[in-house]
Amino acid sequence: MKQLLLLRHAKSSWDDPDLDDFDRPLAERGLKAARLIGRELAARDWLPDLALVSPALRTRDTWRLVAAELPAQPRVAFAEALYDAPAADILSQVRKADPSSGCLLVLGHNPGLEDLAKQLAGPGSEAKARKRLEQKFPTAALARFVFEHDWSGLSAARLTHCLRLKDLS
Repeated sequence: MKQLLLLRHAKSSWDDPDLDDFDRPLAERGLKAARLIGRELAARDWLPDLALVSPALRTRDTWRLVAAELPAQPRVAFAEALYDAPAADILSQVRKADPSSGCLLVLGHNPGLEDLAKQLAGPGSEAKARKRLEQKFPTAALARFVFEHDWSGLSAARLTHCLRLKDLS
């Protein structure tokens, strides 16, 4: 059984309007959220063995804080193709994942990440998770999918969870 975890970066700061979008750091709220999501992944034993992360500052910082809460450090690849990518480009990166990876975490941006999550939610998806996904996929939201084939053939999967910070507190 393969697991795909789609994680939107934590809340970023807009304090410096002169910063390029790529260079925006996390806001204080985002720093806390990233740690919380990392602890939640560890508590649920949803431990990626590979993480594909957009190279933007806010995604790298989110990953650093999430990874610090995990019991073991997974392999990580910073993929330029994930920065502000549409769903099709993100899926293309997922399909190229190491076939030996059992749990892949993709950390990126909206709207592409949310669009991909909605696209992948196939038959057998949990109604509560699907409803949450349809309502909103805010910063630090996590969608968890399971399926039984290789990454290269991924087109639909069973959405088991859609976690948002407000659902965890």
